[in-house]
Amino acid sequence: MRTWLKQLRKGYGKKLVSLHTWNGWIVFVLALTGLILIGGFWRSLLGEGRVWIKTLHIMVGVASILPVLYYLLLAGKHWKQLKQKPWQRLNVVIVLVLLTGWFISGVLLWQFKQVGPAVSNAALIVHDVLTWIGLPYIIYHSITRLKWFKEPARRTIKQGRMENQLHPAAPQPIYTRRAFIGGVIGIGLIVTLTPSFLKWLGSFGGSNSMENLLKQNENKLIPTPVPHSASQHPMGGGAEGNFRIYTVTKIPVFTNENWSFTIDGKVDNRLSWSWEEFVQLKRTVQVSDFHCVTGWSVYNNTWEGIRLKDLLKQAGVQQSAQTVKFYSGDGVYTDTLTLEQADLDDVMVAVLHDGNPIPSDLGGPVRLIVPKMYAYKSVKWLTRIELIEGEHVGYWEERGYSNDAWVKNS
Repeated sequence: MRTWLKQLRKGYGKKLVSLHTWNGWIVFVLALTGLILIGGFWRSLLGEGRVWIKTLHIMVGVASILPVLYYLLLAGKHWKQLKQKPWQRLNVVIVLVLLTGWFISGVLLWQFKQVGPAVSNAALIVHDVLTWIGLPYIIYHSITRLKWFKEPARRTIKQGRMENQLHPAAPQPIYTRRAFIGGVIGIGLIVTLTPSFLKWLGSFGGSNSMENLLKQNENKLIPTPVPHSASQHPMGGGAEGNFRIYTVTKIPVFTNENWSFTIDGKVDNRLSWSWEEFVQLKRTVQVSDFHCVTGWSVYNNTWEGIRLKDLLKQAGVQQSAQTVKFYSGDGVYTDTLTLEQADLDDVMVAVLHDGNPIPSDLGGPVRLIVPKMYAYKSVKWLTRIELIEGEHVGYWEERGYSNDAWVKNS
């Protein structure tokens, strides 16, 4: 074993340089693909290509542990060399913690169905914190490690007959190709990360709190639904956590003039309501958790609305109907439930959240709620339900999401 380690550590200086380069590219690919995955613009533009980017992100993320393991085999000699350099030792520890933390939290997010929402929710927070703290640090570290940055006294070029070649005593020009590439990558990441970081920081700091979402609600529908007493404090209204706002389209805005709700297809009675009529329907109240497939959750939401099974009973489902298809008012998003799933008592067409109208950013004025499934099944801005024969592939299922959206231990 010692002989093998001794052989492995030969030329370890060059190997450390190589590891540094590989780590830089790994972090760059993970940062770029990660930002694309959470960006609303890219979510709608890439379509099915987003699945390939997610796969690449996962594969590179899993592979990111290999340089760490390889470094640990070289670490003994390197650590001795850094004996009188405490800041460099600290840097090594920080980078190892970041890479290991990203790897562990990333694996937990990748295997979200196996670990359950409580674990994946914590893993997402850790992953976020490490990303927004670690990326600026690694960008800074990578740029300042470039030779042209570290050795300003050697940025000279010999003049005369060899003016296009570097002098041996001054091997680095003021801006090498490596420096240029590193600088461009660093600047590009900083520019790309800044708005995303501010958005994340605002979400983490409460800008996506229900209070703020209600203030930003752009829907103008009259009358405002009167909440049941069970929707308000102290019985209800106790959601724990903040929603993250994802959308693949521009968030639609509704008024009394452009909103209606329809149930049609394979039904005995085609039903349609205006807003004024819809808010008069008898509503029930439930408290349930809300789980997103990306790893976050909001607990103890009080939803008030009409049970889906009651609406379907009123419409009269024909024998030929096999699937319940839901249409979003954005004109793009669709998804489905089987008749058995639609018959669950807690599947609801919701009108109120914690005793308040559902804001536009959260899918209001009316959205589907399927508590036992991940939230991509809970169609936002719901305006139409159609009973169909056969199956329909929903928006995200078409782009690689599983049709089996059950939350673990639900």
